[in-house]
Amino acid sequence: MLINCSSTDADRLPRILVVSVRDFRFQAANCCIYEFEDLLCDFESAELYTPKSEFDCPRKIYRTAKYISHSDRFSANLAPFPQELSLDHEYDLLFAVLDNPWQMHLLESIQGWRDKCRHSACFIAEMWEPDLTNWRLIQEPWQNFDHVFLGVTHCVEGLSKLIDRPVTYIPPAVDTLRFSPYPNPPKRLIDVSYVGRRSPEIHESLIKRSTEDNFFYYYDTMKGKLEIGNPREHRLLLAGLFQRSRYNITNYAKFNSKEETGGTQEIGYRFFEGAAAGTVMVGMPPGGEAFPRYFDWEDAIIKVDLSGKDVVTAIAELDTQPERLERISRQNVANSLLKHDWAYRWREMLAALDLEPSAEMVAREKYLQELAQNILAGVAA
Repeated sequence: MLINCSSTDADRLPRILVVSVRDFRFQAANCCIYEFEDLLCDFESAELYTPKSEFDCPRKIYRTAKYISHSDRFSANLAPFPQELSLDHEYDLLFAVLDNPWQMHLLESIQGWRDKCRHSACFIAEMWEPDLTNWRLIQEPWQNFDHVFLGVTHCVEGLSKLIDRPVTYIPPAVDTLRFSPYPNPPKRLIDVSYVGRRSPEIHESLIKRSTEDNFFYYYDTMKGKLEIGNPREHRLLLAGLFQRSRYNITNYAKFNSKEETGGTQEIGYRFFEGAAAGTVMVGMPPGGEAFPRYFDWEDAIIKVDLSGKDVVTAIAELDTQPERLERISRQNVANSLLKHDWAYRWREMLAALDLEPSAEMVAREKYLQELAQNILAGVAA
């Protein structure tokens, strides 16, 4: 399906074609990247192509042919990918937003995309070091892209050595205007929220506190894969939840899945969401250079051990410092507006391709900075 997004200039043809996996990947975690796509539609007037499936049969034929021939073109011509989309004008950029590195073949369902798109790039939200040792990885059609952007740090160097394409780290981000509680912040009636993967020990400590005291602890009760019908509504719900939470328990990405991650630690989206909403984040950030580089302000996170022994004590101590809590909340929101909106990530990716953001996206950046300065003025007052 091709979704024609609204434009402020009806006579202007869309210059960006975004390829999305949203019509067959419904997990809640992917709503983060679908939010990014929505912003591109809203502020770049991008067109959104949403294949309905992963094309299992053509994909198998393609990969078998590629393993034998080592030719992307030959394999694509042999595999019977349905031509779901035929382009009727030229685009500056074909931009694929993928949640893993095994979805690049989706481009083959777009007839003539190589002739109609001046540049091509992909953003791969998640990839882990064990993937680099999978011999099939290098056989994927990396040559389809001029630039590969990764949402994780630890695979950049390794992938750069495997493929003949530039690879750049692009950290997670958020629609900071959606998550910001300003200019009309609601009351924070939830004491602690803990959404997604969690430490059983921390959870147990907070459950105990909530049963012994007037303490509202919000947490997931679902078991198994959580799938979402409407990504926009899910993000609105999550933003509203965090805007009304005083504390947010936040740990590095997939901290409890070492077999999948190979033991590497990455900044998860929850840090960006919690900060943008003005929660006081308590938890365990990833080790390495990335976190202190992107969260470089005081008290961006209050560190506690994953064992859960000190989380209740840390929160109790913070509760005796209301002025500090207010300062942390405002600084988290303001710094997110200044540094972690998807508009800034988009500008960085376009710069790598020698392209410029739209006037609408530039205007968004200006408003983000003005709002942040107004919030910081409240901290200084």
